[in-house]
Amino acid sequence: MLRTDRRVGEGSDDSGASGVSAKHDSLAPHRKRLKKEPRMKAGHTSVSSDGQQAARKATDRSGFSEHERAAVYRAIFERRDVRQGFLPNLIPPKILAQLLTAAHHAGSVGFMQPWNFLIIREPETKRAVKDLFLKANADALKQYAGSRAALYQSLKLEGIEEAPVNLCVTCTRQRGGRHVLGRATVPETDLYSTCCAIQNLWLAARAEGIGVGWVSILDYGALKRLLGIPRPIKVVAYLCLGYVNKFAPRPDLERAGWRARLPVDQLIFHEHWGNREISPNRRVTADQEG
Repeated sequence: MLRTDRRVGEGSDDSGASGVSAKHDSLAPHRKRLKKEPRMKAGHTSVSSDGQQAARKATDRSGFSEHERAAVYRAIFERRDVRQGFLPNLIPPKILAQLLTAAHHAGSVGFMQPWNFLIIREPETKRAVKDLFLKANADALKQYAGSRAALYQSLKLEGIEEAPVNLCVTCTRQRGGRHVLGRATVPETDLYSTCCAIQNLWLAARAEGIGVGWVSILDYGALKRLLGIPRPIKVVAYLCLGYVNKFAPRPDLERAGWRARLPVDQLIFHEHWGNREISPNRRVTADQEG
């Protein structure tokens, strides 16, 4: 469960019936943000009072208080791909173990649990990985020209040497044998499962005040040779972890003007691709939604 003490909700106050005063409720902006999220269009159909009551009952069954639910959304909204501002403070072994345990509790196809976590702390190894990044990044720069190339060059895209811990996340695609339940028609689900583990770690790290940066500009073949990873093993991610001086209010690439966040209502379809309208006959209730 996400912690909701002062470490997570800095500036929170223990007074009041809910345990958080209105003045110092650090999660209040996230509640407001949820309320402001665009609603899916449903013609002139509104949820019935029975549906609203059922939804409240479903919420009561969650086992999470309002404050705890808000903390989950806060971790999601405030997660950042961190490339700079790492502090020299070491991550305590207990905390690192908690993050890896959170990752290990991700869902996986056929309960395959295909991941492994290779922890890297030695400066010499980090330097060698950084050299791989510099070569790959120089090659990536050639894809851009003009102002786009200049903007690309200005971006800080890794924190390999600055972060106290580097983490290589792999996928053992042979784990579970030849026949893994649920994987027969979509073999890539083992890779998707490993990405779920990474997201678990990322959100848990945010709750602990630890930044995570994903370094994707690497030759993974060369990385495997450097780290001694067997040929059949698939590298999925190379991460940089450490406490940071701050978490940016918006993603770095958004702030730099590289790309803007797409409106979520433009990405949602109903029943058929391209259809953004909910059928007027569709009345949503908590019971219908399970």
